[in-house]
Amino acid sequence: MEDMILYNRLQFAFTITFHYLFPQLTMGLSLMIVYFKWKFLQTKNEDYNHASKFWMKIFALNFTMGVVTGIPMEFQFGTNWAKFSELTGGIIGQTLAMEGMFSFFLESSFLGMFLFGEKLLGHKLHFLSGLMVFIGSWASGFLIIATHSWMQHPVGYEILENGKFVLNNFSALFSNPWLWPSYLHNQAASLVTSSFFVASIGAFYLLSDRHSKFGKIFVKSGVIFGAISSVMLAFPTGDLAAKNVVKYQPAAFAGMEGIFKTEKGGSEIILIGQPDMENKKLDNKIAVPNVLSFLTYQRWDAELKD
Repeated sequence: MEDMILYNRLQFAFTITFHYLFPQLTMGLSLMIVYFKWKFLQTKNEDYNHASKFWMKIFALNFTMGVVTGIPMEFQFGTNWAKFSELTGGIIGQTLAMEGMFSFFLESSFLGMFLFGEKLLGHKLHFLSGLMVFIGSWASGFLIIATHSWMQHPVGYEILENGKFVLNNFSALFSNPWLWPSYLHNQAASLVTSSFFVASIGAFYLLSDRHSKFGKIFVKSGVIFGAISSVMLAFPTGDLAAKNVVKYQPAAFAGMEGIFKTEKGGSEIILIGQPDMENKKLDNKIAVPNVLSFLTYQRWDAELKD
């Protein structure tokens, strides 16, 4: 039985990892595409307009791959975790359905308008269609992470006599303290991915002495977006997300940080080490004293439990 659970976990881990290679780029690209189109409306520089259309083609290809890889991932809720789906489907099914009905169709409908409707729509409505793609893309991520956040920190529910979970507070689903730090951290990471992807294509153009005017736009925009989003990824979003783990899943945090025993007087942060699970310790570790306590509680002597 334990082997089957492990195989199911490995299969789901592979499926979701492969799937997420695509959404993390599309969500970040959608904002940069809106920026390029907005920049064109402000400056009337046609290069920005061409840049927005070029990257929307990449977005469309990536979006398609995200859809294709996402469908079997959702199926695995039923094929791999049928009992979980049966008991909690009344809650997680709502956010998953909203993602498909609202966000996906908003994103896909306006994607077609942006790709093929510039001459018919005019530049302002063309910009609006790109904005709708961005909203749909980020709303999709929000609803998926709302589902994940409930799985990590269930709120607003009650358990019936038959064991099924039902939602008794709809607003709690979207005010979950786990949700917003996770969502903003995820979106910052998506921007980091898209920023460096755009900048890398720009650098390739410049180094190969081709399309240099686009290369300059891509590198400049990518570096600016990348620098801002990289900072946001670490602070405040990453910091808040980690503190949620400390608060709501202390055992998981202890496992992440290699804490085998409750440490009083301040916890060190482990840079590297070899776990000895039998004796519950880390061998050959390199650590910095008291730093983990400060990062989690802003006190050098804070206690972190195992």
